[in-house]
Amino acid sequence: MKAIAVTEYGGPDALHEVDLAPEPLGPGQVRLRVSAAAVSPTDTGVRSGMRSSAPRAETADVPGMDVAGTVVEVGDGVEEVAPGDRVMGIVVPSGEHGAYREDLVLPIGSVVAVPVGASDAEAATLPMNGLTARLALEHVAVPAGGVVAVTGAAGAFGGYAVQLAKADGLTVVADAKDSDVELVTSFGADVVLPRGTGFAAAVRERFPDGVDALLDGSLQGAEVTSAVKDGGAVATVRGWDGDGDTRLTYHPTWVRSVAERRDLLEPLRRQAGDGVLTLRVADVLPAEEAPEAHRRLEAGGVRGRIVLDFA
Repeated sequence: MKAIAVTEYGGPDALHEVDLAPEPLGPGQVRLRVSAAAVSPTDTGVRSGMRSSAPRAETADVPGMDVAGTVVEVGDGVEEVAPGDRVMGIVVPSGEHGAYREDLVLPIGSVVAVPVGASDAEAATLPMNGLTARLALEHVAVPAGGVVAVTGAAGAFGGYAVQLAKADGLTVVADAKDSDVELVTSFGADVVLPRGTGFAAAVRERFPDGVDALLDGSLQGAEVTSAVKDGGAVATVRGWDGDGDTRLTYHPTWVRSVAERRDLLEPLRRQAGDGVLTLRVADVLPAEEAPEAHRRLEAGGVRGRIVLDFA
């Protein structure tokens, strides 16, 4: 069974093809024949060994948190999908268990049908970032009619955050560099302001009392929190908790905590099928070109997700 993995941590060229045994299937689980795996910044952390103090993996470390493919087998108790169904899923990578592999076993809570009208490559761009955006909005809990700011709005997380916030009835203030203004506006952002250190001040010019909440997709931290009014909320995506700031409430957003929340993934599937969410594929590369995909991602400027083709 082909997978793309690292055995020695390092740069993009550390990724290479390995031959792994199929994973065992248990009750409540689904076996997929993976056709598409999206490439995300989290994957580069697995590849580089960011989460490991050792220079080598014990066997193989397989990156990847997003997949789409076809169900080939279901475990006892699974009734939601059947062999032959096209599905997408979120993966919590650990050792040989990651999205960059042909054969993959997931809990049924992590799997739903692909959105209506979507290709496997398109479907693979949704689960991890869509769930992260949904969870971030749940954390800040802004009621309909409120105002939320989104940084990194042109990115995969940011784009979904803008669209989901609009679907929730919120006013959205987003950032964008000049070349991304049209894209971010197309997501439905009500106000688009220049990206960078002046974003918070620009928000305050438009909303003198501050916005109700901030979803900080660009990891700017303290540089942008002054955009939020006293008592407001900030959702972060890399664990930052405000470093003792008590003016606001901080919500580190860990998508792993909802990786088996099929009840959250299913509405995202429907919203994508209805056109509420835009599935963006930057490019599709053969799985063997994973090193090139990582190089391009780390170079910056990728809009949407690069997807690895395992078909």
